[in-house]
Amino acid sequence: MQHLIMGAIIFVIVVSIVQLLTSALRGIGNPNRTKILKRLRKTVYLENEQNDTTITKQRVLSGIPFLNRLLTNTPGILRLDKLISQANAKLPIGFFILLALVLALLGFLAGMLLIKNQLATLGLIFMGGSFPFLYLTHLKHKRMGKFKRQLPEALDLMARALKAGHAFTNGMKLAADEFDDPLGPEFAEVLDEINFGVTVPEALRNMTRRIDCSEIKYFVVGVILQRETGGNLAELMGILSYLIREKFKFEGKVRTLSAEGRLSAIILIALPFFIAGYLQFTNPKYLTTLYTDPIGKGMMIGAVIMMIIGIIVMKKIVKIEV
Repeated sequence: MQHLIMGAIIFVIVVSIVQLLTSALRGIGNPNRTKILKRLRKTVYLENEQNDTTITKQRVLSGIPFLNRLLTNTPGILRLDKLISQANAKLPIGFFILLALVLALLGFLAGMLLIKNQLATLGLIFMGGSFPFLYLTHLKHKRMGKFKRQLPEALDLMARALKAGHAFTNGMKLAADEFDDPLGPEFAEVLDEINFGVTVPEALRNMTRRIDCSEIKYFVVGVILQRETGGNLAELMGILSYLIREKFKFEGKVRTLSAEGRLSAIILIALPFFIAGYLQFTNPKYLTTLYTDPIGKGMMIGAVIMMIIGIIVMKKIVKIEV
């Protein structure tokens, strides 16, 4: 029975790897097709049963209607799709779900065949299944950081355009043409929504939903208030640009002052693993009791739980919100 389960898992892994390679090679071999499909997934025009056309923005997760409904109604899928959009990933959501499944199955096989320890196997399954999503989170933070760095320059450019007599949308068009991803395409999408008939405040609010950045919310709130109450929009842009730059300077000072605490936390987290690895390499029998004896297994579980609690506490201590 165990051999049958292993064979089934290996078959699923092989088929999944072939599908992943096919999807990746298709995207690499035809990058324009990937860009077109990605843009079509953002905004599509759907027809209902009465053949009435709606121009409401719909997020399509799959080209197959049944699979699209299934993914839409699955808990957490929309959040994952938003993460993929924020990370500007070139591959669709199905690729990352399939990759997570393959890595989790590989972790299960490695744990059952090589390590032969249930706790270590669960750890490998969790690490393999979560790796694609951790990678997407890393890409998202990297992209949002670049957006924050681009925003003050874009606000200065828009302020100069407004002082020269251009309209607000023309200023956004200049910024969209001047800057690359992520600010340029995001501003261009706002302009596309406005051209399709969406009001300026609603298009700006949609951008705040796509971009996980507090600074862009200051910009959107300022523009919406100015359109409702009046005022000098060019001066407002200049003030926002100055405040965002000053915020960056203060965050840099905070990171410098908290660098010692972050380094201490990293050392304290890594030290037990280095010691365990050194003991396992120099004297393998020394740690055997922890793997074989029930009390040793309980001690390991308790140590892992306390390590997790310690990591959370240290992260709260060294992370200073500005």
